[in-house]
Amino acid sequence: MSRACKPGKVYIVGAGPGDPELITVKGLRLVREADVILYDRLIPREILREAKPSAKLVFVGKAPGKHVYTQDEINKMLVEEACKGKIVVRLKGGDPYVFGRGEEECMYVLEHGVPCEVVPGITSAIAGPAYAGIPVTHRGTASSFAIVTGREALEKNKRMVYYGAIARAVDTLVIVMGVTNLENIVREILDAGVDPETPVAIVEKATMPEQRVVIGKLADIVEKARKAGVKPPAVIVVGEVVRLRDKLWKLA
Repeated sequence: MSRACKPGKVYIVGAGPGDPELITVKGLRLVREADVILYDRLIPREILREAKPSAKLVFVGKAPGKHVYTQDEINKMLVEEACKGKIVVRLKGGDPYVFGRGEEECMYVLEHGVPCEVVPGITSAIAGPAYAGIPVTHRGTASSFAIVTGREALEKNKRMVYYGAIARAVDTLVIVMGVTNLENIVREILDAGVDPETPVAIVEKATMPEQRVVIGKLADIVEKARKAGVKPPAVIVVGEVVRLRDKLWKLA
């Protein structure tokens, strides 16, 4: 940290899965108190409107192949703004530490001598299925679940996600950011010997008014998703818990 830096503080805040009412009480308080807010692409406008009039709002959202700022630029911006003595909120969809790169940002900030605190959020990997009437666990049906990415980082030196092996090891498999890779994911799970009749749900725009749910099984979900025109953001759920939607969806 340079002598010119008089650090305020950076908060890495999870905004939740999409429904603006699902941000935490602490997260909302920090949005209202922040001097600077760096926010992602899927942050609800209703949450941003809670910022004070003098707050500086900076869009740093990313979409596949479209980045307003690089990750390095975002990291530097967090430190630069905090070094002006400001309260900086890095507002991220879902939970910052669930495929959100929040830990990378917090480490960078701390390494530069600026205080940093994470405020967890509700991840769409849990809330998405719940809003579709699908619990990820259920007594007698599912005692374990795994959350995996459907799109591994290109810069990784080796592959880390093996969908077939994971699907065989747990009762419920939840895949985020997997729509564009759905066909390959399903093929790998089937090649691992998982029953083609295993139910699958895809929850598109989870927790939002536009939410859609496509139900199928491993044998036909790729075709059903194609016919329905499913697009990101969406959560994929593989496992017997999907059948519980028939009893729970009206209450979700």
